[in-house]
Formats: sequence, C-alpha cells, structure tokens
Amino acid sequence: MIKQYKKELIVSTLLALLPIAAGLLLWNRLPGQLATHWGMSGADRWSGKAAAVFLQPLLLLAAHYLVLFLVFRDAKNRNQSKKVVGLLFWIMPATSILVSGITYALALGWEFRLTSLIYAGLGLMFAAIGNYFPKCRPNRTVGIRISWTLGSEENWNATHRFAGKVWVIGGFTMVLAALLPEVPGIIVTILAVAALSILPIAYSYRYHRIHGTESDPDPRSKKVSIGVLIFLVAIAVFVAVTLFTGNLHYRFDSDSFTVEASYFDDLTVKYDAIDGIEYREGNVDGTRTYGVGSFRLLMGTFENEEFGTYTRYTYYRPEACVILSVNGKTLVLSGSSAESTRSLYDTLVKKTGL
Repeated sequence: MIKQYKKELIVSTLLALLPIAAGLLLWNRLPGQLATHWGMSGADRWSGKAAAVFLQPLLLLAAHYLVLFLVFRDAKNRNQSKKVVGLLFWIMPATSILVSGITYALALGWEFRLTSLIYAGLGLMFAAIGNYFPKCRPNRTVGIRISWTLGSEENWNATHRFAGKVWVIGGFTMVLAALLPEVPGIIVTILAVAALSILPIAYSYRYHRIHGTESDPDPRSKKVSIGVLIFLVAIAVFVAVTLFTGNLHYRFDSDSFTVEASYFDDLTVKYDAIDGIEYREGNVDGTRTYGVGSFRLLMGTFENEEFGTYTRYTYYRPEACVILSVNGKTLVLSGSSAESTRSLYDTLVKKTGL
C-alpha cells in the first residue's frame, strides 16, 4: 500500500528534515544551549546546539515513520479514504517545522507570545483532522477506535460525523484562545481539549445504547473504552487541579522556618543561615530549570541574569517578593498577596534580627 504514496513519503520526509537545513544555515548565530521544552513559566529544558538542530527533527521523523507503519499494516486501511491517509503524511512534518521554528526563533531573541502560537498551531491541526473525520472508514489505527464504533459501522460513521464537528469547533476555539490573556486562554484551551477527547466517546456510547451494535464486540474492548473515558475525565480533573490550585504555608519555629508547599517538597531554612533579607515590589523574572510551574505556584530551581541559579517558592506572578540570601545562595519567597508577603518579610526580619 505504501507504494501508492511514494511521492508523499519522499516529500514529507524532506519537510520533516527541513529544520536541520535551517539549523545549519543559522548555526553560527545560534547559542550553545537552546530551549527545547517549555512549561507554564517558560523554558524549563535545554539542549546542546547539535541535539536541538539534529535530534528533534530526527525523533519526529521516526515518529512519522512509526505512524505510517501502524496505519499501513492494518488491512482495513487498504480501502481507506485517500484524503485521510494523505493527511497523515503531513502531521509530523508540520510538527517538526513548528517545534524547531519556535526553538530557533527564541534562540535568536525573537519576542512573541509562545502560548498563543502553540494554541493556534494545535487548534488549526485539530480543525484539519476534524474536517477529515467524516471521511474516515472503519479501521483499528485511525479515528475514534472504541468498542462501540468498532462493533458497528453505523456507530463509526455517526460518531465520526459528530467528532468532526466537535474537532473543527474545538480547533477554532483554540485559535481564538490564542488571542485571550494568558490565564483565560489556558482555561479555554483545556476545556476545548477535554471536549475533543470526551464528547465523541460519550456520543458513541449514547448511540450504542439507542441503536446497539451490528456485531458482538470483544467484552475486553468495551471495558477498555469505558476505562479510557474514565481516564480522560480523571486526567482533565487532575490537570485543572494542579494548574489552578495549591498553597504555600509558612511555619515559624524557634530556630528555623519551613515552607510547606502543595505538590512539591517542603523547604526548611535556619535563621542563622540567612545573610540578608530584601522586600521587593513586583515579580522576579526567571526561567525554571527544575520544579513545578502552574498558574497558581512557581517552585523549584530557577535562573535569571540577576541571581544566576536560585530557589523559588512563590505564587504565580506575585505582587511582591521576599528575597533571602541563604549561605550565599538566593531564595525568593512570596505570599498570596502583597499584604501577606509584607507580613512574611516583617516576621523574618524579627526572627533573624536583620
């Protein structure tokens, strides 16, 4: 079957490797370390120049070949819509260009809102996939593959017509989310992705309850389908909880204080190890290299030009910070408001006598 798509295979391979050519052209302008992964607080993983230029596209090319292998080895895809199969040739190459493009642009100092670009790119991809869903014929590798769709061609067709509409609407909703402020944008995006994942499965189950199936599906497949639905709901709840909840509690003892943190290790600091204390209005910028970053808390190891590597336990974009020098190292703390941060500062000054 792959012989019918030789041209697409060659062109898609070249497109997936295009970032390597771009990286070689930009080689002398790129820094020695490039950001290759981003969290809620910015870049949080870095790679050497060679790894960023060569490894990223090669890994995505390998993923591209794996997807095609799994699709073409399924006998049911021999009669698959050519438009659906054709779309599969361009998803990974487009991802390779987008990811490496972002990596190079940031390394060269371009200023843009990264989350907006990611939301828009993913949204357009979901909308494109949704547009092809109604054309997708029953198979075990592409589409909404659960017991109720695999057990009935009518269920498959109805579910994919419905899923196509959901994915197109959800995709363009994500594009619109790119225009929103940061926090509303991520909320809308999470809700859109949850809808893309859950609604088609729920629709297929409802269709099955009303119309039944043409053949008896494997009971294990039904259990897996229900398990997947429960898993997706649990993941959506977990992501929402970790992104938007959590607190920092400060416990002051006679010779030390402890930061009790949600979702991260607690931190204890002895008063006699504190060399200096500063209260600063506004946020302290930094790039997270290890730890937790959400729209509620920023905790772990960070870097910036002022402090170099430092430790941080703060709320997301705090109104004020307390900056401690602890045995020559920097620790940045905050309360949930400017008032609570000022109270934290006053208490530490009193406890340390500084």
